[in-house]
Amino acid sequence: MKKITELTAELAAPLAAAQGCTLWDVEYVREAGTWYLRVLLDKEGGVDILDCEAVSRKLSDLLDEADPIEGSYTLEVGSAGAERALKRPEDFQRFLGSPVLVKLYRAVDGRKEFAGVLTAHDPASGDVTVTVGQQAWTFPKKDVALVRLRVEF
Repeated sequence: MKKITELTAELAAPLAAAQGCTLWDVEYVREAGTWYLRVLLDKEGGVDILDCEAVSRKLSDLLDEADPIEGSYTLEVGSAGAERALKRPEDFQRFLGSPVLVKLYRAVDGRKEFAGVLTAHDPASGDVTVTVGQQAWTFPKKDVALVRLRVEF
């Protein structure tokens, strides 16, 4: 049996494409005792509320038909956001040269967060290199809790 996120992604991707969007990610998480099925969209120029509404309405109907989730949950369809998490190798390649925040599981040189520019990503190992000021830091995939884009003002 397919995971809930995989099935949802299969159902949501064509709906997103019909709105001129791409499917960025699907999450199924429990927060404060409630299950949330989150579908995150991306679109050149930005995702708007009408995109989210159109995908949400159609996806809700398809999920009701497929009925992959026992019990209640909340469906949320939204934008991946300006400070989205990078997860797949293609995400890292697309955003090379962009400002990012790298969060680590364990401190390195007394720090668990490194804000800098994404300068490299090794798709084979998952290692991430970020340049902070003049210094490049390479972190093994196993040490990285999160890499997300960072908006600079």
